[in-house]
Amino acid sequence: MADIKRFAVNPRMSGAVVHGGVAYLSGQVAIDHRGGAVVDQVAEVLRRIDDLLVETGSDRSRLLTATILLADLATLPELNAAWDRWIVPGCVPTRTTLQAILASPAYALEIVVIAAVD
Repeated sequence: MADIKRFAVNPRMSGAVVHGGVAYLSGQVAIDHRGGAVVDQVAEVLRRIDDLLVETGSDRSRLLTATILLADLATLPELNAAWDRWIVPGCVPTRTTLQAILASPAYALEIVVIAAVD
């Protein structure tokens, strides 16, 4: 039976869990830039994802799927511009983008990803 590894653990949740060669990341939000410009929040969220992926032994070229929750779909062009620069060409994951009420009105977005682990 494969081991389960947990990363960035707090009393409520894990930031990531690895099992069976797959890293499951919890939804990432902009902590430092909450309430700030969407472009800054997107950059922070993508950086947080990068950091967690590295910690789990993966990277953005190994993304399998992404779920993006936007507080306002009007910000989709800003998200897509940053996403297109961030994603590894030829390694695009499946993706779902939804408008949602997030945990705080200060958050413009939340991104959840699943990635393969080496």
